[in-house]
Amino acid sequence: MNVFGVDIGGSGIKGAPVDLERGDLAEPRHKVLTPHPATPDGVAGCVAEVVEHFGWSGPVGVTFPGVVTGSTIRTAANVDKGWIGVDAPALLGERLSGMPITVLNDADAAGIAEMTFGAGRGRKGAVIMLTFGTGIGSALFTDGRLVPNTELGHLELDGHEAEKRASTKAKEDKDLSWEEWAHRVRKYLAHLEMLFSPELFIVGGGVSRKAEKFVPLLTDVRAEIVPAELQNNAGIVGGAMAAAAR
Repeated sequence: MNVFGVDIGGSGIKGAPVDLERGDLAEPRHKVLTPHPATPDGVAGCVAEVVEHFGWSGPVGVTFPGVVTGSTIRTAANVDKGWIGVDAPALLGERLSGMPITVLNDADAAGIAEMTFGAGRGRKGAVIMLTFGTGIGSALFTDGRLVPNTELGHLELDGHEAEKRASTKAKEDKDLSWEEWAHRVRKYLAHLEMLFSPELFIVGGGVSRKAEKFVPLLTDVRAEIVPAELQNNAGIVGGAMAAAAR
């Protein structure tokens, strides 16, 4: 069974049909740049462009970088603040000719995919999925059950929001070496470990493709740390899973 997934990020919007039996993309994903400013209308147009690229008609699961309760966007840290209060499925459905739209937090979607098909499969206890990109998304699971919309990237670290210090964007903006960035990530993980005592951290986002450069540097953390098996496709897969579950 194939269902379409779209992952809205701070720098790119990507999507593809997903084979839900395999938990993988059924076709190579299509990506467009996130508009700046990332207004609701602008982003909706890009989502429509991604979906229409495949000639898709049917349910679509869309991930959003912020808190989503019911169908309403509650926060918008890395996109335009005009999203706050928007009924996202209604907006996107208008641009996609009335296709059924499901919207959920982007890291929650990635975590759902990893817990079902990837690095978290079969794991009990507390598991935290972290997506490193423009910001830091988080998904918290207890015995496989999601605690939605945790947004742990906004916790304070060294007097700043953690994502301002330890996101991939922070690494690029400050031209940090892998060792310098890993030091910041390690402090962040230690803070999360103090708060939640997870048994496993799953590190996702685009940087997970280069896990060998930094995961071995994340020492002095008791929890196991592994890269996301679905890498940066996890959000697309999780979005499609959420749409199929509706």
